[in-house]
Amino acid sequence: MRNSLPGRRAERGWSQAELAERLGVSRQTVISIEKGRFDPSLPLAFRLADEFGVAIEDLFDPER
Repeated sequence: MRNSLPGRRAERGWSQAELAERLGVSRQTVISIEKGRFDPSLPLAFRLADEFGVAIEDLFDPER
C-alpha cells in the first residue's frame, strides 16, 4: 500500500527513530511501512493518522 509517511515525517523534521518512539514501535516497523513492505494494523494506522493530524485515507492509498 502506498503512503505519504516519508514526506509528512520529513516536513516535521522527525527521524524514523523519533516517529517509531512516538508510536511505540520499532524503527524497522516504520521503515517497512514507509517502503510499503508492511501494512500497519488498523490501531497503528489510527495512531499514525492521529500523530500527523490527518485522516487515515490521507496517509494511505490502497491502490498500488
